[in-house]
Amino acid sequence: MEKKTQKPQTESPEKGKILSKPRIFFGLTFIVFSGVLALSFISYLMNWKSDQSQAGTMLDKSIKSSNIFGKLGDWLGNIFIFESIGVASFIVAFLFVVFGTMILKKKIFKPWMTFGHSLFFICWLPIFFGAITKGQGNAGVLSGVYGYQIMDSLNAIIGSVGLWLVLIVSIALYFILEFNLRPSSIKSKFNEINENTIGRVKSMMPNSSENFEADEELENEIQENSPNITVTDLSENSKTKDSSKSTKTSVEILPASSVETIVTPNQTSFEEDKKEFSQPLSLDLNTKPVIPVAKHEEAFDMKPSTSSSDGIKFNVEVAPAVEILDDSEKQSNDLVEKHGLYDHRLDLAKFQMPTLDLLKDYGNEEISVNKEELEENKNKIVGLLKNFNVGIAEIKATIGPTVTLYEIVPEAGIRVSAIKKLQDDIALNLSALGIRIIAPMPGKGTIGIEVPRKNPTMVSMRSVIASQKFQNTDMDLPVVFGKTISNEVFMADLSKMPHLLMAGSTGQGKSVGINAILTSLLYKKHPSELKFVMVDPKKVELSLYSKIERHYLAKLPDSDDAIITDTHKVINTLNSLCVEMDQRYDLLKNAFCKNLKEYNKKFSERKLNPENGHRYLPYIVLVVDEFADLIMTAGKEVELPIARLAQLARAVGIHLIVATQRPSVNVITGMIKANFPARAAFRVISSVDSRTILDSPGADQLIGKGDMLYFNGNEILRLQCAFVDTPEVERLAEFIGEQKGYASAFMLPEYVNEEATSSVGAFDPNEKDQLFDEAARIIVSTQQGSTSMLQRQLKLGYNRAGRIMDQLEASGIVGGFNGAKAREVLISDLNSLEQFLEDLRS
Repeated sequence: MEKKTQKPQTESPEKGKILSKPRIFFGLTFIVFSGVLALSFISYLMNWKSDQSQAGTMLDKSIKSSNIFGKLGDWLGNIFIFESIGVASFIVAFLFVVFGTMILKKKIFKPWMTFGHSLFFICWLPIFFGAITKGQGNAGVLSGVYGYQIMDSLNAIIGSVGLWLVLIVSIALYFILEFNLRPSSIKSKFNEINENTIGRVKSMMPNSSENFEADEELENEIQENSPNITVTDLSENSKTKDSSKSTKTSVEILPASSVETIVTPNQTSFEEDKKEFSQPLSLDLNTKPVIPVAKHEEAFDMKPSTSSSDGIKFNVEVAPAVEILDDSEKQSNDLVEKHGLYDHRLDLAKFQMPTLDLLKDYGNEEISVNKEELEENKNKIVGLLKNFNVGIAEIKATIGPTVTLYEIVPEAGIRVSAIKKLQDDIALNLSALGIRIIAPMPGKGTIGIEVPRKNPTMVSMRSVIASQKFQNTDMDLPVVFGKTISNEVFMADLSKMPHLLMAGSTGQGKSVGINAILTSLLYKKHPSELKFVMVDPKKVELSLYSKIERHYLAKLPDSDDAIITDTHKVINTLNSLCVEMDQRYDLLKNAFCKNLKEYNKKFSERKLNPENGHRYLPYIVLVVDEFADLIMTAGKEVELPIARLAQLARAVGIHLIVATQRPSVNVITGMIKANFPARAAFRVISSVDSRTILDSPGADQLIGKGDMLYFNGNEILRLQCAFVDTPEVERLAEFIGEQKGYASAFMLPEYVNEEATSSVGAFDPNEKDQLFDEAARIIVSTQQGSTSMLQRQLKLGYNRAGRIMDQLEASGIVGGFNGAKAREVLISDLNSLEQFLEDLRS
């Protein structure tokens, strides 16, 4: 019993204290309450949408809660998380644990330091989460009302850049002060590491004559393999020997920093010279290591400290750096100095870029504000939403050329989906066509409602071309579409898109959009910098540009017309572009360039020899006006080269603009969509077509007349396309066509269809196609030697129809290829044909 009663006296005073029952009760209560808070918060975050709506119905027994602690958990989560500080509420739960351990006198945490850190993160985290979740559906949950309002106020005062600067600087200062990350402390850490490293190296150095002799034997053994470097030993041990003799050994080449760790020279002079070292050590065969260093030509000695008895003296001679230029680089520099940079515009040096007076001036295009219309629409929107129990905290309007954007901020607790469902009701209440709801708006904490104006303002091509934004742009291929809802000129770089897919029903502005794109490129690029390959199955949309053939158009060598309208010529042209693409990649590979811009820059600096096949490469833009017609007539024969160009041609400066009236899935296939990230949609018939072109609805809600949606891969923008009329395009084409041009259009490489030409030559009746006789009868009966007609009549692909036509030519039924015209039929009637076929069989 005595041992038991005296045992507590040997323990620490802290362990010998007995806690009172109230202290234990309150301490454990705080800890348990902390757990309740934490679990309630976790459950609330998992089901916050339903829990938030049930927070004020604690006494309503008919409503069941999904929170782990029932309606109490809903209430706690709503009070602490949504209405207060968001996810920083978990810090409050942690502080209850700290209070509990303090009451229980358990020194687990340092109270004041813990409170300070917790207070910082309670203030910082809500604002941070408010910034990163701005405009998202869960914005008010992670940040809480406190965080979101503070973030919104700071964003309005100092902008988004200033907001993020405050957040980053504050957290950086916190870590610097907490972990003592000041430059002086960091420098002392590195110095300590360097001293430890130097100490370990010094401890490894020889400190006796025996060790030195052992090392000398090792060096002699190494010297047998590389006996071409000598080092004079000037240590005190060597002075007792014959000073005229020198020991030959190999020397390891080390950077300046490594030399410093082995020998300790005069620190002041060495540190000054070490800063100038910019090249590795080289060796002089006259036994002295030579260090080529700019700005130093004198020799200096690296002497060990006088206290060292066995240091080594190095004679280090510093030589000036010599810049070595490649012969080809010298030659290119000489050419540039003599002739200047290569000017690709010299062939058409007097070419004048189009002037603004070629485009029609439609007068004042300033937007007129109708306050009565704005107030009427605002009241209708607010009243309708109020009828559906949707409260509005704020509403503002942005007036554009065609539509007015009303941005609303719903009251706290209003779901975004509740507003999106009211799109048709809002359109009915406003008696307007083309209502579109953007919920939420990207980058903003608002919901947008686009309402068409009663009196829209036209956007002319002249106004956007004359804008400073277009005139001063440095884009490689600037394309100006029109104006945004905020009445700003909208431009995009075709070289960055890198391909554009356009769709829209007949009469909704698609062809005008193509003309706007072509006009903006013609106003900005010289004929030597840009070429167009135009495909126009409808034969009337792009025919206006035939006048600029010798300036801007490209075609096949055997083609008469630069504007391609025949289907089988389209296939040959697309395959020819693939050949051009492969040839350009070979040129880029030989020039060690990654893209067309780098290659042309190198060529202009005369670093590429034209005798090796190098030449200045213009951009090539393929324009297809009606893609659906090509898919219907040629199918995979068109789709495959289009897909290959879209996948690979960007780096070599070949870009595609493909337009279609019918954006169905059998026309715009998955392979096409995957390689066309930029898309422009005019009004379409159904939401299915809108999803096909944009992957989202909205194009079916447009009002036509140039009203369009542009998708750049990130967000959808509503634009009013600039209007350019046919007479304006004619004047522009005539202005360019009347000037001196090249001798001919830009010639694409010739494409030889191996399958189609394999049967040309001596005709073998045993190898003729099964449909040869039937095809011959069709040709003779119609007296028209057309491959496309055989495709339609016999339902064949182009390759097989071409082979049959070549067999008919080889057998003497039709004549040779005659350009755009049909082949001549050499047999006049069916009776003569049957006799001819009978002779072939025999």
